Amino acid sequence: MFHSARTTMPALDYVSIIRSVYTDRRAMLAGVFASAVAAGMGAAKTGSLPLYLIALAFIAIGIIRYFDMRAFWKADIEPDDAAGAEHWENRAVLSGSLLALVYGLWCLVSMAFVVDPFASLSSASISIAVMVGICARNFGLDRLVTFQMLAVIVPLSIGYASHGDIYHVVLAALLFVMLASYRKLAGDIRSLLLSAVHGRVEASRLATELDIALTTLEHGLCMLDETGRVSVANERATRALEELGVSNLIGRRLGSVLEALRSENKVPRTAIDRLEEIIGRHLSGKVLLSVDGGTYYEVTVSSRQSRSVLLFEDISERVAAEERISFMARHDALTGLANRTYFGELAAEDLDARRNGPPGTAALMIIDVDDFKHVNDTYGHLAGDELLMQVARRLQAALPPGSILARLGGDEFIVYRSSVGDIGAAGAEAQALLAAFHEPFRLDGLTLNVNASVGLVTSDDPEAQFDELMTKADLALYTAKSGGKGRAQIFHAQLDTDYHYRQRLKADLKQAVQARSLSLAFQPLLDITTRRVVSCEALARWEHPELGEISPAVFIPLAEEMGIICDITEWVLETAARECAGWSGGVGVAVNISARDFRTLDLAGAVDEVLACSGLKPERLEIEVTETAVIEEQHMARNVLEALSERGIGIALDDFGTGYSSLSYLNALPFTKLKIDRSFLTDIDENPRALRLLASVARVGRDLDLTVVAEGVETEAQLAHLLNHTDVQQVQGYLFSRPLPASDAAELIRRMNRAAVRPNLQVAGVVNGL
Repeated sequence: MFHSARTTMPALDYVSIIRSVYTDRRAMLAGVFASAVAAGMGAAKTGSLPLYLIALAFIAIGIIRYFDMRAFWKADIEPDDAAGAEHWENRAVLSGSLLALVYGLWCLVSMAFVVDPFASLSSASISIAVMVGICARNFGLDRLVTFQMLAVIVPLSIGYASHGDIYHVVLAALLFVMLASYRKLAGDIRSLLLSAVHGRVEASRLATELDIALTTLEHGLCMLDETGRVSVANERATRALEELGVSNLIGRRLGSVLEALRSENKVPRTAIDRLEEIIGRHLSGKVLLSVDGGTYYEVTVSSRQSRSVLLFEDISERVAAEERISFMARHDALTGLANRTYFGELAAEDLDARRNGPPGTAALMIIDVDDFKHVNDTYGHLAGDELLMQVARRLQAALPPGSILARLGGDEFIVYRSSVGDIGAAGAEAQALLAAFHEPFRLDGLTLNVNASVGLVTSDDPEAQFDELMTKADLALYTAKSGGKGRAQIFHAQLDTDYHYRQRLKADLKQAVQARSLSLAFQPLLDITTRRVVSCEALARWEHPELGEISPAVFIPLAEEMGIICDITEWVLETAARECAGWSGGVGVAVNISARDFRTLDLAGAVDEVLACSGLKPERLEIEVTETAVIEEQHMARNVLEALSERGIGIALDDFGTGYSSLSYLNALPFTKLKIDRSFLTDIDENPRALRLLASVARVGRDLDLTVVAEGVETEAQLAHLLNHTDVQQVQGYLFSRPLPASDAAELIRRMNRAAVRPNLQVAGVVNGL
């Protein structure tokens, strides 16, 4: 989105798109003047000086854009002048973004500072109308659309959020959904129009190319007769071989031509020998000729009977493009530094070399820009990107020669030093990196004081592993940020203790999974009307022989990090299905699935095997996924969940409201159940607004034909509100039961479902009677 559209479309299309942006300057000027009048009216009504300035800014920028558009048409760029068009695209992005920013500031000032109904209404309505115009006018330039949308939406969202109530905050958040929608709309318009244009151009191109193919040949061509002499050579082949030092092709034996190439020493001898072998044996194949100076020819040899044809293709640009692609694959696009993958390769390669080299101390440092999110949120992503680029340059200047610097991702950078002398020298280098942040950063008129935190680990162990150093440096960085930020932390003994404790947990967890010594607990889900248990959620538990019960919040992330979460998932599926098969009354069981399961586990196959072995009917099994898991693996999740749904297995969206909470996923994926997160129930007893929000979420789920579940029900008052004021159908929580072992869960199901037929019997009494 931050790159020129020149890189995404042919030159003819690109120039045509740029011309469309600069059309109808009078309409543009009229719209800007109308906005200036509206802002001036608001200023006159409120007496606000900022609104007067905004009105003047509209007029000034409108006039500038008007003359800029006139200058474009006077420039009269050629239809295929992509470089010239890119210049005008950059000017359009600059002026258009600046104008959009004025609209955004108009909204912000009107809502957050002036707080006048007319000023707020006029600024918001006109700015939103302008966003529609942005899509219609600038649809071809994704970068311009995105920058203008952000320039309007970010200040507008801040203005709405400044009101402080949940409705304006939600409205502010929805503006970013509008941003995504408008970008998608612009992209669809662009694709539709360009597709139509391309269809017409393609038909014309095919007709032209057919004519060219009959009369000319794009590549150099040489034909050899039965005696191995060059009988035919077109101009391109002649010119290519002259560049290699060979002239007078016609009538020369190929052996003489190849010998002349050897004597010039411009082409590797191995390539010439290979070419001679293919032709001499009347074979077919390809040979790459790399010429001094960066020129590359691909020679395609086709032989039939005693004749051969050589086709010379200049692939210099393709090779250069492949080299650029290779560079882009290994480097960060924003800063130009090595990316995480390439850095890992370089560091691991050096660590491997140290095993057979002289002793020394290596160091790994992770640098995190403190409060970078605040910069992005306050000044925008453009300022954030500029800050990251300046940080990269300062780090490069502060590091000694031979250092490997990379952008780890987001606002994190990483440094590897093959030799630092000792831990004291490494600490001094870390302090030098911190000192690089002492000077304020200047970003397009902004002056920002930014600090960083550094996590440092050193090692003189020749057997040190890169992943181990990364883990320790990350622990040190976490400690540095926890200790107040703006400081460097060297990995020390206590951190090592914490690290080894974590490693011990990993080892013991792996052993526990292999020994199948985890256990399952089951928490019931009840029908809110009948109070019958309709299903139980299966929850993994780990009782460590020495450390006692380990929280799932600890060992589940460890399992995902270790890559053994799929083993746990398979075991939970198998055990839960076996237990559920013995429950009475058709009570089902729900099993949680992680994002990694979508990537590495044949989930559909595993479910089929579990159902076959346990005899459990598919409709009694339910798969629970979180919004985060679906977002991380969208394509795989869709395929797997659709396959499970076709088998009759229920699909539940767990913890709804804690992740992205996108209604599009509810519609796009085959969910059968919506589990509302416990946070929605926190204060529904005292807060009518919270109750209305919960009721609205439940109503959405019911409208989508989903079974709606409320999680975390803990009091009779909450249950009464759910029953009387919402469309919730099922409930789950400690009011009914904590997670229980399998035997207690079966007994609970029998007692609660038997008690449910007696309407006056209290559920709590059934639970307490266990």
